[in-house]
Amino acid sequence: MNSIALKELLYKMADDLLIIGHRNSEWTGLGPILEEDIAFSSMAQDKIGQSQALFQLLHELGEQEPDTVAFTRNANQFHNAQFLELPNGDYDFSLMRHFLYDVADQLRFEFLANSSYEPLAKVARKIKGELKYHVFHANTWVVKLGNGTEESKARMQTALNEAWNYALGMFETSEFENDLIASGVFVGEEALKKQWLDTIAPIIEKASLQIPSSNTWAPVFGGRKCKHTEHLAPLVDEMSEVFRVDPSAEW
Repeated sequence: MNSIALKELLYKMADDLLIIGHRNSEWTGLGPILEEDIAFSSMAQDKIGQSQALFQLLHELGEQEPDTVAFTRNANQFHNAQFLELPNGDYDFSLMRHFLYDVADQLRFEFLANSSYEPLAKVARKIKGELKYHVFHANTWVVKLGNGTEESKARMQTALNEAWNYALGMFETSEFENDLIASGVFVGEEALKKQWLDTIAPIIEKASLQIPSSNTWAPVFGGRKCKHTEHLAPLVDEMSEVFRVDPSAEW
């Protein structure tokens, strides 16, 4: 098994969860209704805990302690998809990102539950169960708002259009893709993307929305290679502020 390939896989998943967890936490106290305020806060907490489990696997492979890895790197050392670092915007965009990401994430961990790397498979079996609630929440609200008023439908369609190419960037392949597939660690990004498209299409149709025409697809890549938007650095600075002041603090 290629340890570099395995570490890269773990880093991108852990960073995805840490960054979207922090973004979702920004809805605390600002949700459109109390129920959603609580829901986004709860899911943010779950995701940060899930990222910690993956950083722990990296630590067992020789990387630094989870807190150190999470809170002392600079933005140009993160492997998260650019999609997840974008500002929350209005609730429609955050909800659409929640839907597109969480379906992909649940499918990723379902595949990884059968990984040949047993420590990862064990973590994946736990996380995929937690993600069922996240996906149920996202699916419910996308369908509800897509079939709501003319305004809510228009806003959700606009959010889908704006999010789409960034969402496709979640499936950016690495130079180690073939190693991961051959060793049975992971089925690969292309297989995941296909399953994701097959899964979200009927939900989007049920929501009376439309996936953007394929001739407009232009995946936003770069995040996996540590190339990010201007939005990540201030997010990382804010996220790591307490740890940098007091490294003994626990998360």
